[in-house]
Amino acid sequence: MAQSRYQELTSRTRDNQAKEGDDMAQHDSSYKLLFSHQRMVRDLLTGFVKEAWVDELDLDSLEKASGSYVTDELRDRESDVIWRVRWGDTWLYVYLLIEFQSRVDHGMPVRIMSYLGLLYQDLIRQKAFTPNGKLPPVLPVVLYNGERPWNAALDIHAMVETVSGGLERYSPQLRYLLLDEKAIVNDPNWSSEGRNLVAALFNLEHYRGIDEALEVLGRVVEWLYAEDQSDLRRAFTAWLKRVWAPCQAPEEERQSFERLDELQEVYDMLQERTSQWPQRWRQEGLQEGRQEGRQEALHETALNLMRTTRLDDTAIARATGLPIDEIASLRGEA
Repeated sequence: MAQSRYQELTSRTRDNQAKEGDDMAQHDSSYKLLFSHQRMVRDLLTGFVKEAWVDELDLDSLEKASGSYVTDELRDRESDVIWRVRWGDTWLYVYLLIEFQSRVDHGMPVRIMSYLGLLYQDLIRQKAFTPNGKLPPVLPVVLYNGERPWNAALDIHAMVETVSGGLERYSPQLRYLLLDEKAIVNDPNWSSEGRNLVAALFNLEHYRGIDEALEVLGRVVEWLYAEDQSDLRRAFTAWLKRVWAPCQAPEEERQSFERLDELQEVYDMLQERTSQWPQRWRQEGLQEGRQEGRQEALHETALNLMRTTRLDDTAIARATGLPIDEIASLRGEA
């Protein structure tokens, strides 16, 4: 009997790991699709790179880097996107490293250094130098939407042991721009009111309540239809159907979204049905955990919502009926 229980737990763990891997791949591919559109990269640069040189970019010249500029090793990085944009009389490259992970990657500076080394090798082979005969500048960007704060080093230099006596001159230095979506959205000065699609995406990833999510999504729908961004609309629709809705909707509702093809249809269905979700989340949790007792089932429901949605403690307390201080104490177990 013990062996049977062990096998059951092992199988469940493997299934959960496989599902997590599938979810990560689905998320990464959806983000790649979104950031394969000029409007998204433009909004990322203008909305989140707060540096003077951005004003000097010719944003109308933004174009995806040709496949000839990307090595076989970089092509294997299927979730990454490389763009280039005119900066004066030279090109500036924007390397978007798209990561969906529940844990902070403390080796990220080394990975960034490796990927940029590969990119520069290929640019050298293509003789893609600036008019001064130098390599073009590259902005490496890491998009992170995990729940825990990102605390990995932002520069490879910080990972190398501090030395003196002259050896420090040989320590590498390479910094990347981290966009920690949850930290951005939770900043007291954060506002998604501006007409910025990347800001709206971050807000939808980490919304604090269904009403807020619907308000943000409504603005996205309005913008994308007003500007006739049909390809980008399809990309947002794919992300909502394959990534966002499966993580938010009760299980019985998820198949309904797969049948929809238009962003407006997805938005209309969300408006119609989201008000019923908190009660269904509670019912699912009670059904799954009825043998363990009502309180344990509600705890499991709360933990599941923490792991699979972006709801804050107040929204989860409302969905489960548990006290807010109890939700806060459970947060550490999620």
